[in-house]
Amino acid sequence: MGYFDKLKKAVSGLLPAQKRENKDAPATENITSPRGLPNIHVLATGGTIAGKQTDAGPHYQAGKHGVEALLGAVPTVRGLANISSEQVANIGSQDMDEEIWLKLARRVNELLARTDVDGIIITHGTDTLEETAYFLDLTVPSGKPVVLLGAMRPANAVGADGPANLFDAVVVASSPDSAARGVLVAMNGNVFEARDVTKVSTTAVQAFAAPNFGPLGQVHDGRVFYWRRSDRAPARQQPGFDISGLDKLPEVGIVYGHANAPALPVTALVEAQYRGIVSAGVGNGNLYHKALAALADAASRGIAVVRSSRVAAGPTLRGIELDDARYGFVAAGTLNPQKARVLLQLALTRTQEPAEIQKMFVDYC
Repeated sequence: MGYFDKLKKAVSGLLPAQKRENKDAPATENITSPRGLPNIHVLATGGTIAGKQTDAGPHYQAGKHGVEALLGAVPTVRGLANISSEQVANIGSQDMDEEIWLKLARRVNELLARTDVDGIIITHGTDTLEETAYFLDLTVPSGKPVVLLGAMRPANAVGADGPANLFDAVVVASSPDSAARGVLVAMNGNVFEARDVTKVSTTAVQAFAAPNFGPLGQVHDGRVFYWRRSDRAPARQQPGFDISGLDKLPEVGIVYGHANAPALPVTALVEAQYRGIVSAGVGNGNLYHKALAALADAASRGIAVVRSSRVAAGPTLRGIELDDARYGFVAAGTLNPQKARVLLQLALTRTQEPAEIQKMFVDYC
């Protein structure tokens, strides 16, 4: 059934809310309470969705409200699921770090291993939401739904978008059709997969998009409709990365490409003994000759170098305009620089070999 056929049936009310597109998708256990509702656990990390305006203007402070206040603003979610919650952090997501990532991933895995938890929702600031979502996509092997959401307006703003996004996230996490899709992001009525989604506006509520593949589906009137499954080689079929024994991640930095780009940012990361560098190059990951020489030198020293692009859409292809094999570089595919950094950090927990890292970039993106 095509997109427009589904849309017509959705509008006419003929499309079942929980129709499963892929009968071969791995089934997940759905343990419900005597009320017949799924059990959804909310993990809160702060962000604008928990923010508070300090005056009548646009100024606000992120992470000022706790998770119960967020849930209290959307009492209708109690009719969708049995909700439990906890506060993991309460920060602006510009301050998100690997310590919270590891804590969050361990807690999500712990919760999803329980038979009385059917799905997880994570409230998060929008600035680094896509990075946390992708990190969890690579480190949470369960097929149960995990859904991240945020907001572009603080909780007490006129027209706050957080309550609607939270409601939609509960709808998505409660749907059996959300199983085995990897980590999802629910924002402004759209549902995205973690690998593709990125923030595309600094202020608009329509702040997230998936430039290469588009959204997986949408939420309408308390129901989620999926138009497609992921076209990628799904990370769900990969073993994922085991972070249970980690207390930190390898240091990886990003250098930004531009006209007349100097070697200095690269040499600074080399001198700081970073184990990996991601280049946010121009065009198809191209590099100004000074930056190219510095990155080639870094790779010759055993530092993992990944070429991505500052361009919003399209893949960084291997060996097209630069001879990656000659320089010992890895091509990022459709991963943007910030997500390439996440995957490289995890890849470096296994190996430093460029060929093996390149294979992971094929398998996981």
